[in-house]
Amino acid sequence: MATGAIITLIVIAVAVVLFATEALSIDLVAMLIMISLVLTGVISPEEGVAGFSNPATMTVAFMFVLSAALLKTGALQSVAHQLSAIFRQNFRLGLVLMMLLIALISAFINNTPVVAVFIPVVVQIAYSSGQAPSKMLIPLSYASIMGGMCTLIGTSTNILVSGIAEQEGLPAFGMFQLGAVGVPLMLAGMAYMMLIGRKLLPERQKENLTERFGLGDYLTELQLLEGNELSGQRIMDSALVKELEMDIIEVVRNGQRFTLPPGDFTLEAGDLLKVRCDVAKVKALKERVKIIADNTLKVGDNFLGEKNTSLVELVVTAGSVFSNRTLKSLDFRRTYRAIPLAIRHRNEVLHDHLYSVPLVPGDVILAEVKQHYITNLKQMEAEQDAPFVMLSEDRLSDFNRRQFAIVMSVIAFVILTATFNLLPIMVGTLTGVLALVLARSLSMKEVYEAINWKIVFLLAGALSLGTAMGNTGLDQMIAGGLIGYLGAYGPVAIVAGLYLTTSLLTEIMSNNATAALLAPIAIATATQLGVSATPLLVAVTIAASASFMTPIGYQTNTMVYSAGGYRFRDFFRAGVSLNLMFWVLASLLIPWLFPF
Repeated sequence: MATGAIITLIVIAVAVVLFATEALSIDLVAMLIMISLVLTGVISPEEGVAGFSNPATMTVAFMFVLSAALLKTGALQSVAHQLSAIFRQNFRLGLVLMMLLIALISAFINNTPVVAVFIPVVVQIAYSSGQAPSKMLIPLSYASIMGGMCTLIGTSTNILVSGIAEQEGLPAFGMFQLGAVGVPLMLAGMAYMMLIGRKLLPERQKENLTERFGLGDYLTELQLLEGNELSGQRIMDSALVKELEMDIIEVVRNGQRFTLPPGDFTLEAGDLLKVRCDVAKVKALKERVKIIADNTLKVGDNFLGEKNTSLVELVVTAGSVFSNRTLKSLDFRRTYRAIPLAIRHRNEVLHDHLYSVPLVPGDVILAEVKQHYITNLKQMEAEQDAPFVMLSEDRLSDFNRRQFAIVMSVIAFVILTATFNLLPIMVGTLTGVLALVLARSLSMKEVYEAINWKIVFLLAGALSLGTAMGNTGLDQMIAGGLIGYLGAYGPVAIVAGLYLTTSLLTEIMSNNATAALLAPIAIATATQLGVSATPLLVAVTIAASASFMTPIGYQTNTMVYSAGGYRFRDFFRAGVSLNLMFWVLASLLIPWLFPF
């Protein structure tokens, strides 16, 4: 094996580990892949940065803008709330309609913001209809994944594989070409979820927030007596904050309440403080501050009913600025006017050192926020690259019919021009974005903010991996090995093998990275067999998105993980049979619908 091939193989192995462990953000891993291959001479600098100008990368960026424009109209929020009445009357009918609606929308719009809009609405629908959110949120995520398989623009993975095919001189996917396989799989998947999968989902009823986050353990009231050392000190200078890292949530002085007092608020003797802490911190504080002798650890159970603040749950989204950062580095209290009370990190509720916990997508932050700032949080949430999803009841945005008509006209233009080959998909999406800016549906600032740059960098870096495999002949070597193992059983066996490999790999790492890794191998395999590459590329494309077994395999699974109170095994129980069913059906349908 040549030196270049060995280097590329090592880079692939390290990248898979980094993608799977999430030790580094996926965009950083992609850039490290690119620079490693350039520095070792496997690819040229020009080849390294070529991914940024690839039509697939540009198309994905522009599709994020179209999704943001539709989200801004309030249409999705309005439709989501229309489902409430149906769910209350007939839960099963509501679940079917919800999955069909989500799948339809996700076929044309990036599914991450779609799921972000629907999560809090589905949670409230579940509670109001007496159902457990855990019975509804996994179907929500699965429906968005299945809908994204049905069109070229349904997910960035489809566009990426199509771009790789074009780069190798092969025909690109048509707008609805993937739907020949995607639609039957989607219908089969929905039938499975209604008949079998729904019964495998846990039924975890609504919990009181005090129980869910263990609030009674650390919301404590402390009263300062005459002569204490904190009198006359600002909060930011007090031992409570500087040494014991307590958050003062409220100060009661002479019957007057000061909610979420600022850091320069001066404490006085007689103040009653509501603080976030644990018992150990209070005991340590006893040596320094004279605290009322009785009821020292009076736990405030009535904070939920206060008029000046609200408790909100913020679900960290995939690609969020919160990801891999701490609340301290985000300056959470000042930036979001909120005090963190707890963090649900995977299956664990964290109470201590909240400002130093590295956050990951799917984490839920319980925070107390001044009510007048809730509107600002909702505006942040409505952005395309929203840092969080806020679980609250009052979320309905104003529906702008005029802007909705404009945005839908632009999306229809993109779909029609791509379907009838009137314009390349990249040109059509760029034209649509410019039309929205000229129509004042979006500003240029909103265009830049709408693009998920993490995905753009991921795609650009991942494409360089395919170039390296081609330059070193590694794709041909792997293809030769695949043919050696499965070639005797015919091309159908190779389709099944490629699908299964892609499906298993995408459960532990980014679906885009998986597609970028296996698409060149699919093309090389087809070349050696002397058959059409289309069925093999379709197998890789569908399998890269069909991630149902783990909460980390696809970003929408991660988003509903904590919101539904799921455990890792819940996804495996519901998803393993679905993955196997998709594998069998795809292995039969693809060779039939896309002949070799």
